[in-house]
Amino acid sequence: MAPITKSEFIWKDGALIKWDDAQLHLLATAVQFGTSMFEGIRCYDTPDGPQVFRLVDHMRRLIDSCRTYRLPLTYDVDALVQATRETIRANKLKGCYIRPMVLLGYGAAGLEADGSPLETYIPAWEWGTYLGAGALEAGVHACVSSWQRAHPNTYPLMAKAAGQYLSSQLMKWEAKRNGYQEAIGVSPTGLVSEGSGMNIFVVWRGKLYTPELDGTLLPGITADSVMQIIKDLGMTVEPRQIPREMLYGADEIFFTGTAAEVTPVASVDKVPVGAGKRGPITAAIQERYLAYVQGKVADTHGWRTVV
Repeated sequence: MAPITKSEFIWKDGALIKWDDAQLHLLATAVQFGTSMFEGIRCYDTPDGPQVFRLVDHMRRLIDSCRTYRLPLTYDVDALVQATRETIRANKLKGCYIRPMVLLGYGAAGLEADGSPLETYIPAWEWGTYLGAGALEAGVHACVSSWQRAHPNTYPLMAKAAGQYLSSQLMKWEAKRNGYQEAIGVSPTGLVSEGSGMNIFVVWRGKLYTPELDGTLLPGITADSVMQIIKDLGMTVEPRQIPREMLYGADEIFFTGTAAEVTPVASVDKVPVGAGKRGPITAAIQERYLAYVQGKVADTHGWRTVV
């Protein structure tokens, strides 16, 4: 994956600062214990100018994550939306990736973090295809990870907290070291949960399924968008329990996520998925999704925010 391409400015607590001035102390609580809530959002260069996909919904989830972790965020959705637009305009960006972060800074050494200031950042930078060139067409090769997703009530997995992604890193690192591009995690009961940082959909005997919300996975905003697009296309999708073995007999599998967009899975544990390439259902959903986020079709769901 290509390194981050620096932008000029990052928004921090109401002001734009230089990219290289956005620094934390070694003993910031976020560094010591991973106390950081974040979002991943894409802005697309559309025929009508830069537009951010589902910006309001991402900021709502960021606020919900802070509430879950009892972080006293004082910015509301409107303020965060305007700060995002300001950041993109100041950096003269068109298509970009946005990573809002709310974190506990330097001040306390203990877990209770009394005295650690709350800091809010919004960086944005140019970023291409998350899973590599050609992934959207050819698909990726995935494995079922040996690392399970967390048990419900272990971490609040509806919150998007940085510390929880240590599990995702283990999954991703294991996959890459074993020659795969991605990993699929299972729940503590052995049922399919999600990818390292994406939701998953399975086409089985012509029907679409996705893992039900069971406390082991993040309810993705892209996944929610895709479920609506599936309905727009006249198809249905059923959230349900998905045993691991369904992956090996699936007609099609695809990942969804802000970074991954709609990415086909070509094989799982070296077993080809269907014909071993993007299938027709995945292709139809991917085509409609990309047309929507890129501003090629009308914004019938009010998902795009003009910069």
